Amino acid sequence: QVQLVESGGGLVQAGGSLRLSCSASGRTFSSMAVGWFRQAPGKEREFVAAVTWSGVNTYVADSVKGRFTISRDNLKNTVYLQMGSLKPEDTAVYYCAAGYYRSTYYRPDSYNYWGQGTQVTVSS
Repeated sequence: QVQLVESGGGLVQAGGSLRLSCSASGRTFSSMAVGWFRQAPGKEREFVAAVTWSGVNTYVADSVKGRFTISRDNLKNTVYLQMGSLKPEDTAVYYCAAGYYRSTYYRPDSYNYWGQGTQVTVSS
């Protein structure tokens, strides 16, 4: 069993930065891929970024490419989402998810475990 807790969300002005953290419990976390997704009111959950268990391979959605970076520290059982040049359209609840790697890493149903989410609000 893996439990995930997101932190680091908040209110930031457009152009600003935030770093989200996804802290995990469970000894199998370090062998799992981790994804970040976001969901804005009235919209479907959207893929943001993913990282394989080793941290060597990362994937980022086109909408955030060049602005967001995903990384992980398996010694700390934590995955990070560094967000820069934030825009109002980045406003959403951000979720981290964990599961064994699949080529469909961009699909929410590829992940078995989810956190409760952290709110990110970008003001214009």
